[in-house]
Amino acid sequence: MEDWKQQVTDEAKLRGYSPKTIKNYCHYIEKFLASNKSPREFLLTLIDKEKADETVRTAGFAIKFYLMKIKKENDFIIPNVKRGKKLPVVLSKEEIQRIIEATNNVNHRLMIQVIYAAGLRMSEIINLKWNDIDFDRNIIHIKHAKGKKDRIVMLSPKVKKGLDVLGETKHGGVFRTNRGDNYTPRTVQKIIENAARRAQINKRVTPHSLRHAFATHLLESGTDIRYIKELLGHANLSTTMIYTKVSNQNITQIKSPLDQW
Repeated sequence: MEDWKQQVTDEAKLRGYSPKTIKNYCHYIEKFLASNKSPREFLLTLIDKEKADETVRTAGFAIKFYLMKIKKENDFIIPNVKRGKKLPVVLSKEEIQRIIEATNNVNHRLMIQVIYAAGLRMSEIINLKWNDIDFDRNIIHIKHAKGKKDRIVMLSPKVKKGLDVLGETKHGGVFRTNRGDNYTPRTVQKIIENAARRAQINKRVTPHSLRHAFATHLLESGTDIRYIKELLGHANLSTTMIYTKVSNQNITQIKSPLDQW
């Protein structure tokens, strides 16, 4: 590993950055150094190549981190690219049901149910352990989640029943491949994509789509958005508020002018 990579890795670890963030930072810093461009020129190149806003933002943060923490430079200006304000695509309850019913593999079907029933992130379902589940209190303890924060979510009775069938020894990880390994993010992605295709759903469906559906359906059923914020593990309520824009809780009560004739 090049010296700068080790320095970036060490500094980022000391600040509690996730392995994924460290990997992304090293990737963009390496591209930046190889380009022999100024920070502004490098970011403009990414924009000209029509890279996603989030990609340009991450590259900018990575370069700032390298220049400030490793090179000890502060005499540079890198504008922050605004994050896009796209609304999440939300699956209906019927579509969720179709996806679950289209999944024949018991392990895979239960994984989809848990993600939706508890609003879990990809990393959380992959790393879920049996001792994180309190069957007596009907809760799941999500540990070391994003931002290194723990949180408590509900254990659905339907999920509980499925887990009872799945687990005999109930130790170690809940979801394992036939070889006894953790599922990879790509494998979980493919499981859900294939289920959505079999269910004949034309929307782009990802594991995070189930989390979006969890939050939106709770909001539509009348759950206070402050509780939804805690269930999702959001640091700020403003992040959770996006679901008010995709919920039909109030929109369906408004009559279109066409229907007022």
